Amino acid sequence: MAQDALDPTTRHIVDLMTAAFPRLGIDVDDAVQARAVLAGNARPAAEPTPVAHVVNRTIPGPAGDLPVRIYHPTGVEGTPPVVVYGHGGGWVLCDLDSHDETVRQLANASGAIMVSVDYRRAPEARFPGPAEDLYAAYLWTRAHATDLGEGVTGDPARVAVAGDSAGGNLAAAVCLMARDRGVPQPTFQLLVYPVTDHTRASVSYAENGEGYFLTATAMRWFWEQYIGPDGDAGHPYASPLHAADLAGLAPAHIVAGALDPLRDEGVAYARRLAGAGVPTSYAVYDGMFHGSIGMAAAVPAVAPAWADAVGALREGLRADR
Repeated sequence: MAQDALDPTTRHIVDLMTAAFPRLGIDVDDAVQARAVLAGNARPAAEPTPVAHVVNRTIPGPAGDLPVRIYHPTGVEGTPPVVVYGHGGGWVLCDLDSHDETVRQLANASGAIMVSVDYRRAPEARFPGPAEDLYAAYLWTRAHATDLGEGVTGDPARVAVAGDSAGGNLAAAVCLMARDRGVPQPTFQLLVYPVTDHTRASVSYAENGEGYFLTATAMRWFWEQYIGPDGDAGHPYASPLHAADLAGLAPAHIVAGALDPLRDEGVAYARRLAGAGVPTSYAVYDGMFHGSIGMAAAVPAVAPAWADAVGALREGLRADR
């Protein structure tokens, strides 16, 4: 690990995040304990970014009621597009609250209604449970876009999927599931440092597996929780990079951080999508580490990644496309 790959301010942020995060697969092996450690170390949230309206509700899911939080952006009239969002956290950690600020910012910046999904988490619900939950939320959003609750109205012809890390993995899986099951594709897919490959054999794992918040050891532990002892980690809905064919999927934009162990699998997935004829843009952002997408104001390297992601999402959801 090259310590000087980060500027001092960003290094301080990474070190603070690392200290607050459970050492998964080292000191902490139990998911419930990991969540408790993370909750105990959480810092009080600042005043959240205002949005026009927030709706907390449940929708039908594969295993019962599925909580969602719906954000209507400020300053947007008419029927804006809708984005179904999956939060990160290795399929095990995090929830609607942990990603509330990022989703608020994305709603306002993109001008889209955001439907943030509190999917079931592993190991209590292993693969394909979380992916099926996000898929169910996508189907529900398409069917109910004109009445999302409490007067929130979106455009059913413009429904995208998005997510970061494990949520990016689930968003990619939704596109594959929709194609395979004969359901219309999302209008767009925004994948922020997505998990796409269970093998963890890339150069970026060797380069960035320690010292940049997300570690190779933690990713091994996350995969163990998600797949379990008998699951198929190579299934395309778990490892989208292993899909035999990526043709016919939604246009995509993929964000990859240069200091992220997941960098190479994000780039590989973008290139495979493009090779399959899917309109795809991607970039690798110098100085960007895993988990930083909502930190554009504090981490200089994140600002261009955020701007590009928002721009790609707005372009992909244009009504005249």
